[in-house]
Amino acid sequence: MTLTKESFHKALPPTCEVAKADMDSTREKQEAPGQSVMRTGAVVPKKRAVGRLVMHSMAMFGREFCYAVEAAFVTPVLLSVGLPKSLYSLVWLISPILGFVLQPVVGSASDHCTCCWGRRRPYILCLGIIMLLGMALYLNGDVMISAFINEKDKQRTWAIVITMLGVVLFDFAADFIDGPIKAYLFDVCSHQDKEKGLHYHALFTGLGGALGYLTGAMDWGQTILGYTLASEFQVIFLFAALVFIICLTVHLCSIPEVPLRHEHEEAKFLLEVTEPHQYNSIEEEIKNGYLKSTCTEIKAAAKPGKCAEKRQMTLKSLLKTLLSMPSHYRCLCVSHLFGWMAFLSNMLFFTDFMGQVIYQGNPYAPHNSTLYLTYKTGVEMGCWGLCINAISSSVYSYLQKVLLPYIGLKGLYFIGYLLFGLGTGLIGLFPNIYSALVLCSLFGVMSSTLYTVPFHLIAEYHREEESVKLQEGEQAGEHGRGKGIDCAALTCMVQLAQIILGVGLGPLVGVAGSAVTMISASTVALIGCCFLAFCVRYVD
Repeated sequence: MTLTKESFHKALPPTCEVAKADMDSTREKQEAPGQSVMRTGAVVPKKRAVGRLVMHSMAMFGREFCYAVEAAFVTPVLLSVGLPKSLYSLVWLISPILGFVLQPVVGSASDHCTCCWGRRRPYILCLGIIMLLGMALYLNGDVMISAFINEKDKQRTWAIVITMLGVVLFDFAADFIDGPIKAYLFDVCSHQDKEKGLHYHALFTGLGGALGYLTGAMDWGQTILGYTLASEFQVIFLFAALVFIICLTVHLCSIPEVPLRHEHEEAKFLLEVTEPHQYNSIEEEIKNGYLKSTCTEIKAAAKPGKCAEKRQMTLKSLLKTLLSMPSHYRCLCVSHLFGWMAFLSNMLFFTDFMGQVIYQGNPYAPHNSTLYLTYKTGVEMGCWGLCINAISSSVYSYLQKVLLPYIGLKGLYFIGYLLFGLGTGLIGLFPNIYSALVLCSLFGVMSSTLYTVPFHLIAEYHREEESVKLQEGEQAGEHGRGKGIDCAALTCMVQLAQIILGVGLGPLVGVAGSAVTMISASTVALIGCCFLAFCVRYVD
């Protein structure tokens, strides 16, 4: 768009409004000490204290604690309410399908959220509430239905419906919440603090998982709380809800966000209109979180309604944006998909593998038989193996900071996939209780890698694109895509992996047995290892 001298002067605000804008600008600078303004007008976030980054990471602790509780109890709960086997795949497929379809939409919506509380935190709060609701339904659904319905057949039917609804809601929100949390971190932190924040996220993810598995392994039925409440499930819900509420509250109070402002703000730059569906990923707003106006007033005078048109992101335009992403973003998403397919195929069936393959038990035997009790012992030992995985994930997240200067992101990414592929392969080929527990520590290496390195690469891509824009004298302003949708596109690969495994791996296990899960995980991880070595781009 080219402006004439006359149209430029017509679009300028009155002097009194300029003075008011200057006063507002001065006040904002006083409220945000320690921030620096770049040549483009973008405010670089100030350095964050370690305590603030730790507070920000508490959401990952609470989320993973609840995840571990679900992993330990969801199968017994579903069995106890009498869920038919034919509905098992439905329970595990509904949530990832919903997440895969809706996550990019909500990620894009959070990029344009104008709430006075910030862009990401309103979505994090809503998803946290949905997590609590889902956990309450699947752990307490049977008791709740029994209190209102007396007829046995209706009780069973409604208990199944409520429990399934709870599992779907919990999985949906718990998977969904990771994207806004990462986008929140990227919005409010400098590049160095993003790196630290991602490592703290991985550290507290491992700690939360370890504590959750330990909580699930304890026999709460023989405690005072067990006698006071209706069942062990209510005790677990009490602990999980308290931990998650405290962690979520701390997280939401950790680092303040600067809200977008779409009205009554003065334009500072003349921004050139870009193609509405082109992938330009760093931000659709000025870097500090402010959108100084929905359009500059100059654009509004020249082409009224143009920006209102651009800000309406429909599902069709969103899909176009996703499909037009550069190849290096697409390759990163594919490598992330390989990683999660391998990791989930192991985690979802590991306790069953321990019970059936290593301990030679039978889950379908009578519950008072030796075979079933042997299987149950193997499942409990599998839970301890997953606890080792969570602890090793926390330890490795700290080691990553030490290794990063020496081997770089490519080395960290490659080692995570390689060790996991070798570990699962050895467990599958040579099943043994002691070697399996030792090799569970390699699962934590993969877990920490998946939670940090891909998002670290996203941050590197953002910084590189921003540097290019600064060198070319362009302003990172109006784009149809922002950080929220970047993180959402990456996180969508988790749901896609769940869908693929739900459709393909379940029938394969039914035919070949649980032993095939370890071999499948190893094969996919090693394929992903080759893919990320040759296809993923790393920023120097």
